[in-house]
Amino acid sequence: QVHLVESGGGSVQAGGSLKLSCVASGNIDRYCMAWFRQAASKEREGVAVISGNGRTKYADSVKDRFIISEDTAAKTLSLQMNSLKPDDTATYFCATTNYPCGLETLDTRNFANWGQGTQVTVSS
Repeated sequence: QVHLVESGGGSVQAGGSLKLSCVASGNIDRYCMAWFRQAASKEREGVAVISGNGRTKYADSVKDRFIISEDTAAKTLSLQMNSLKPDDTATYFCATTNYPCGLETLDTRNFANWGQGTQVTVSS
């Protein structure tokens, strides 16, 4: 069974940076891992995904600002967020598939394991 714990959220002014981390326990060997976010009164949306072989995909809204990375030995997923905007305010969730994968689309239905979320607030 996979357990995910996020950290690193907080409050920052527009233009600032934050780095989120997600530590996994259990078997995640070559699984796809991703970050999703959910703003108040909105649906959960995909932010970035990384495959078991290191391929990445980003939502258009964060491309060139956010960087997803994974330390497979430490079972830690990270999200470096730069040039933050008020629209980035949301609860951010870490998620994994339940199978090794090449690269998954940022659809919540592809991800079976979820963390509890960490809040990111960006003020103007």
